[in-house]
Amino acid sequence: MRQLGKLVAVSLLALGCSHAKPAPSGGEADSGPGVKESRNGNEIVKSFDLNGDEKPDAFEYYLRGKDEAGHPLDRLVRKEFDLNLDGKVDLWRWYDEKENVIREAMDLNFDGRVDSIYYFERGQRVREERDIDDQGKPHIWIYFEKNQIARKEQDHKHTGKPDTWEYWENGVIDRIGFDRNGDGQVDFWERNPDTNEK
Repeated sequence: MRQLGKLVAVSLLALGCSHAKPAPSGGEADSGPGVKESRNGNEIVKSFDLNGDEKPDAFEYYLRGKDEAGHPLDRLVRKEFDLNLDGKVDLWRWYDEKENVIREAMDLNFDGRVDSIYYFERGQRVREERDIDDQGKPHIWIYFEKNQIARKEQDHKHTGKPDTWEYWENGVIDRIGFDRNGDGQVDFWERNPDTNEK
């Protein structure tokens, strides 16, 4: 897990610093050491060799368009990262028209399937969905307010809907609700004695 963190940090730092608009030339271009650029119709792809093994580890995707004044504009729409350097993308990040992150998906165990999806609004993380058994649908939903967990829902019975609800206050669990009969409603609350004493 420490190695994954190191790879993520190196990849994000490298691409965070390299965010440069594509050159206007067509075909494939060399944009500097370890960086290549290619075009496919309206899409421009910049690929980065971050570890110097002559294989791309990260990618930036741009769409050719026009700004409000009608001038040509290349807008960043997506980034992809191969975090464990096995030749497969493990992290995807999507951007809106103003190049703000709106969604991020990760393959945390490197099995080729997305495990976690993060959703953003105005640059703030607002929701996370996790698929913990590789069935292709989430079993954990986490909701954030001001970048802190506000609520966490879990589907322990794999029915596609939550059966426990955790409500958080100031970074700690305040109470947990349990649906014991499967009707989608809380049947029993367990409260944190430390937060309820205050």
